Amino acid sequence: MSERTDDGARPTQIASDTRTAGFGVRGVDTERWRSLTRRGTLALARAFIRGEIEVDGDMVAAVRWWREHHPEPRGGLITLRAAIRLERWLQTQSRARRNIAFHYDRSNAFYQQFLDSRMVYSSAYFERPSMSLDEAQQAKLRLILRELDIQRGHRMLDIGCGWGALMLEAASIAGTTVVGCTVSREQYAYVDNLIRERGLQHRVSVMFRDWREIRGEFDRIASIGMYEHVGRRRLGRYFRALSRLLTPGGLLLNSGIARPETTADDALTLFVQRAVFPGGELPTLATVVRHAGRAGLTVRGLANLREHYGRTCAEWARRLQARRAPCLSMVSRETYRTWLLYLAGSAVSFERGELDVHHIVLSRPAERRIQIDEQEVAA
Repeated sequence: MSERTDDGARPTQIASDTRTAGFGVRGVDTERWRSLTRRGTLALARAFIRGEIEVDGDMVAAVRWWREHHPEPRGGLITLRAAIRLERWLQTQSRARRNIAFHYDRSNAFYQQFLDSRMVYSSAYFERPSMSLDEAQQAKLRLILRELDIQRGHRMLDIGCGWGALMLEAASIAGTTVVGCTVSREQYAYVDNLIRERGLQHRVSVMFRDWREIRGEFDRIASIGMYEHVGRRRLGRYFRALSRLLTPGGLLLNSGIARPETTADDALTLFVQRAVFPGGELPTLATVVRHAGRAGLTVRGLANLREHYGRTCAEWARRLQARRAPCLSMVSRETYRTWLLYLAGSAVSFERGELDVHHIVLSRPAERRIQIDEQEVAA
């Protein structure tokens, strides 16, 4: 990183003992540093985002060092603030669109700075340690299609399709039809353009539509990194909606981040909810499986890709840090620093076992009936 802060001032070196950990901290005097450390993670995060603190070297190492030396207390006011939010009880479609826009509609060019060439914004799958990020994301796409067992003639839905990588990979299977949906305008425009560029309009389509608005029948459904935006109190409705969309005998792959039973909302949760993913919530695995089962779905396979997501987030953070200059021409300094801290923090949380990512293959048995609430369908 630069020898000066973003405003051009030459900062004071502090916390020099961290150099052996692969990074250095500077920007405030010792007294201010001690004050921030006493106030905890949230205060330090805000100081970093404001540009008050500079981190030289590996940002992931910096967050790792902080978490090891300054454990965050559980409970108390911060946990209460993270837990009590209006969106836990109510999230309209218009509010959901605003939340998605807040995160995803920054700039496609900004995301291109740190994602792989296919713009996959979920965990990669490092089959071999030597794999590059591009290779590992390609391996993940192939893993999803294998687990969904997509065959010629199948109609597939990619719900929350991101920038379309899985849709286009699925379309490479002869005779498949693929539909995607998103409520990010940037993603919708990007995917629609890709489909036209590749002349796939007859087999691939994308809709600017909320998951509650999808109609039709699909042999296969992929929900990758999607339910985190739904909220814990709406998971039952979410899985019932997917179950209704799935043909009898069809398969659903639901992949998303979950919080282990032994962890709880804390200062990091509050930071992410306020600055990165408004409206987002992380359920436990038990909650996900319970709601899926009540929706008439049966678990056919389950895997935890936690280590893979930890490495993925670390790769993203390092790529973002290496491309600081072009990023600052696309987004504000505060946005750049927020995303850098969020990615580095996520990498460490996966490393420490504070976050999981579960790959769950579900089926809708042909003989099982699904109870349909007509008011819910119409809502």
